[in-house]
Amino acid sequence: MQKDYVRKHAGPAPRYTSYPTAPHFHAGVDGDVYARWLRQLKPGQTLSLYIHIPWCDRLCWFCGCNTKQTRRYDPLKTYLAALENEIETISGLVDPGCRVTALHLGGGSPTMLKPEDMVWLDKALRSRFHFDDGAEISVEMDPNDLDADKYDALAEIGLTRASIGVQDFDEKVQQAINREQTFEQTREVVEQVRARGVRSVNCDVLYGLPHQTRQSVDRTIEQVVSLRPDRIALFGYAHVPWMKTHQKMIDEAALPDVTERFAQMNRASSSLTAAGYTSIGIDHFALPADSLAIAAASGAMRRNFQGYTSDTADALIGMGASSIGQLPQGYIQNQPSTGEYQRQVNLGRLPVVRGFELSEEDRLRARIIELLMCDFAFSFSTIRHEFGGAAEQVLDEAEYLAGCDTDGMIEFSGGLFQVTDKGRPFVRSIASAFDSYFGEGAARHSLAV
Repeated sequence: MQKDYVRKHAGPAPRYTSYPTAPHFHAGVDGDVYARWLRQLKPGQTLSLYIHIPWCDRLCWFCGCNTKQTRRYDPLKTYLAALENEIETISGLVDPGCRVTALHLGGGSPTMLKPEDMVWLDKALRSRFHFDDGAEISVEMDPNDLDADKYDALAEIGLTRASIGVQDFDEKVQQAINREQTFEQTREVVEQVRARGVRSVNCDVLYGLPHQTRQSVDRTIEQVVSLRPDRIALFGYAHVPWMKTHQKMIDEAALPDVTERFAQMNRASSSLTAAGYTSIGIDHFALPADSLAIAAASGAMRRNFQGYTSDTADALIGMGASSIGQLPQGYIQNQPSTGEYQRQVNLGRLPVVRGFELSEEDRLRARIIELLMCDFAFSFSTIRHEFGGAAEQVLDEAEYLAGCDTDGMIEFSGGLFQVTDKGRPFVRSIASAFDSYFGEGAARHSLAV
């Protein structure tokens, strides 16, 4: 019976790191629109900066990021020069009274940067934007890239959170995804960043990879927990070879089926909560004193393109090829081709290739979906207070959906729409019922579990 239930509700669905989701962005939002949005930011509004470094010195076959492999450093130097031009252009449009409360370097592998270039990039940003003294600085790290000089450079730029990709420590699994990385390497990163004052460490773990079993995932979780990271992200591998052609290198016959994925997720989740981690949303775990756990408990947690976050900035400004930005008016995405991105920014242009301007109905549905993804519930009174009479049609949809539920996934009482414990693993599918764009166009999605 459980197999039938899982198969019924674990079909493809968006991850809802935005609403509408990126496949529905369009070319009608261009650089001119983005420039207008940036000029409309007011003094005192807060900014979160995301810098994309789209290079790796090896290509992991499981990866869903916009990145490419290079063994040479010259392409990174050329890219950084172009990135400085985008930083200059954007900072010239944003009111200098805006405050940066967070900076995230993602990729790709930001730790491919030479130490002096990490420091240079930090100075380039701080010379053009006003950073709060307590701004959070987070960097995605590949342990294979790091050495003492890079650790020192990360400390110099004020690193506050280290995000370490683990995936799985089983050698057979690592070979199948072209990501060889020992437990000892990972432990060294944790020890080195903590020795330099970094108080928050995140580790990413995947389930649903080729050759994984419940037992092998258990072993990886046990090793990760021994490092006592402040946060652990437990992601289901998204097999999307139609989007990421390098995933064709993965033997599909070695992938666990949806019921085995579900079992792996349940076992890993139980192990993490037994180890003292708080379960957050669909795929995050944090120690109770961590800021994400505190935000989740208080209802202040948000969801953006990096997943669950305690970042409450008014605008997320993405810079670099393929970066996505989120402003009060809507979303933008930069040109994904590094060559065309560099050409555009070197001409002083904003390299926006597509985006989405939000309507009032979009904002309403986005709010409901975010509440479901973060809190597994929303109250009708809150939605009415925020959106007035415009909310009634969507609230009617919610009541109808709850009435049609025959599997015990939803509870509706006293104006509170709530996902049950049984329904929580399938909240992406539940959220998709409020997505007026779902099923339109040619968008394809990964499994919901």
